[in-house]
Amino acid sequence: MLKTFRIPILTLLLVLFVDQFIKIYIKLNYPLGEVGRLGNWCIIHFTENPGMAFGMEFGGDYGKLILSVFRILASIGGILYIRHIVRHKENPLFIFCVSLILAGAIGNILDSIFYGSIFTESDEFLTAQLVSPGNGYSGFLHGHVVDMFYFPLYNGHFPEWFPIWGGEEFQFFRPIFNFADFAISIGVGLLIVFQKRMQKKIVEPEAPTEGIAEETTTAQP
Repeated sequence: MLKTFRIPILTLLLVLFVDQFIKIYIKLNYPLGEVGRLGNWCIIHFTENPGMAFGMEFGGDYGKLILSVFRILASIGGILYIRHIVRHKENPLFIFCVSLILAGAIGNILDSIFYGSIFTESDEFLTAQLVSPGNGYSGFLHGHVVDMFYFPLYNGHFPEWFPIWGGEEFQFFRPIFNFADFAISIGVGLLIVFQKRMQKKIVEPEAPTEGIAEETTTAQP
């Protein structure tokens, strides 16, 4: 069984280990805010969000609860889907891509499920502390997702003629994200780029040439 499911198992374990190691290290060693930078385009900026990926939020506490439950159900569906495509011997690259997406989703789910219960709150002055379950900054399924990667590659202004935002400043790439978000993005990107390569080749049955040849030989005078 382990050999059959080695691609999703290894992908899940590797992504979750790297993702959680980075998040826990940042959370236990730095207050909220900038941690370090490489020039002006590669910045480690510790932040937390109670909602969706790439720093987006969703509907307050109730929205957070709904989103957490949805993520759990979607991940269960993802696990069942991976079992299905492995058993049907789909393209290994396709299995790897789906596994990356699932691993990223689970990585952020772990933040939501456990972090609020086992960590004290982070702020701009104090680092979080690891505490016994139930003594953290929030309850079950209400933990904040830890983000840290920030790549403001380009700063500029929209042209004056541009609708709605004409003349306003814009930045690419503005969202702050984590390794789990990165895994999801890579998985989706590979699916888009290599979708034709991942499609199963339909093997058409060969025509019964042997029987036709025999009939032709028999029919000759």
